[in-house]
Amino acid sequence: MPRKRTNNSSRGSAGQNRAESDAFLKKNGAKPDVIVTASGLQYTIQDPGTGKSPDEWSTVEVNQRILLVDGTVLKNTYHGTETDIFTMKEAIDGLKEGLALMKEGGKFLFVVPSDLAWGKRGAGSKIGPYAALIFDIRLEKVID
Repeated sequence: MPRKRTNNSSRGSAGQNRAESDAFLKKNGAKPDVIVTASGLQYTIQDPGTGKSPDEWSTVEVNQRILLVDGTVLKNTYHGTETDIFTMKEAIDGLKEGLALMKEGGKFLFVVPSDLAWGKRGAGSKIGPYAALIFDIRLEKVID
């Protein structure tokens, strides 16, 4: 697992984020249990699940832990009482692609390259430009 960043206030520079993300993606993609799609999305199946899969019109309910590649936790719903519910249309491209591979009850680990996330823009104060993201995600329910 990546190490924890001590300074959560910095989004990092574009060059630094790109270098860290590229190095992480290269190392992670070489692991034997990691599947890499044509788009560059990397994933590991921790539990395949048995329910239905979402499509582009679905709303999904998930538990998720979202991290930067340095280990900084951006969000974690596993320890709370509330899950995240959102439409597939609202999701970043990497998550749209990844969630479509899942079945209800499944748990996957996704490593989303920056071009399938927020790219050169970044998002808010925590996700810098060219930052890859890690999603440890369980698909609790597909809501049609």
